Amino acid sequence: MNAPDWSLLVAPFVAGLLVLATHVVLGAEVLRRGIIFIDLAIAQVAALGTVVASLTEFDELFHSMGHDFAAQLAAGIAAAAGALLLTWCERRWPDIQEALIGLVFVFAAATGILLLARHPHGGEHLRDLLTGQLLWVNWAQLLPVAVLYAAVLALWAGPARRWPRLGFYLLFALTVTASVQLVGVLLVFSSLIAPAVATRALVGWRRLLFAYLSGAAGYALGLGLSLYADLPAGATVVCCMCLISMASLLFFKPARGGYTG
Repeated sequence: MNAPDWSLLVAPFVAGLLVLATHVVLGAEVLRRGIIFIDLAIAQVAALGTVVASLTEFDELFHSMGHDFAAQLAAGIAAAAGALLLTWCERRWPDIQEALIGLVFVFAAATGILLLARHPHGGEHLRDLLTGQLLWVNWAQLLPVAVLYAAVLALWAGPARRWPRLGFYLLFALTVTASVQLVGVLLVFSSLIAPAVATRALVGWRRLLFAYLSGAAGYALGLGLSLYADLPAGATVVCCMCLISMASLLFFKPARGGYTG
């Protein structure tokens, strides 16, 4: 048996750290607002956008810029539309916002299944949207994502605070659009929620620090196991992040005043 080539994991691990850079902050806000499934909903809407683009002439309109650009643009438009819809829903029916988020998710997921039902590679396409192709991430993909995430964090720390509802949803849509293309829907959800849940007993900088560390540990352990045991990388990382999250809940004691959300 040949020894695993661990250098293959460097770019995927850096991709995971980039995803965590924004998702840890946004995930804590998601938990605070109590809209846990918004990431799944927006991610699924973004994924639906890429499905529509691949089945229509949308790709042809941007053929000269490459398939990846067309997919990102379609996902971004779909995610922004989903964000605007959920912003409106939160104003109109705030008491059932979580239920409406769930309906947006299942509608987008079911629509994607219907659109790909007769596609010759529909099952494979759906699997890639869910679990991503983390092991095949390359350095060329990471630079534009890093620039986007830096802009999101800068806006979140400043101008977005003036529009707490719309600013949050639009920045969320931008972030999730890039993340879905990079790591898939399931890892987007795990990267947002698992670190936030793992550290909900902590406050301030300690919460952020340990959230990043728990997320990074999940990516490192999951990628290592996937390469060593020849398992799907995305699903393995998701399982590791969930297990670390549950272990952290048992380990960390609540801060004074109870849980912070």
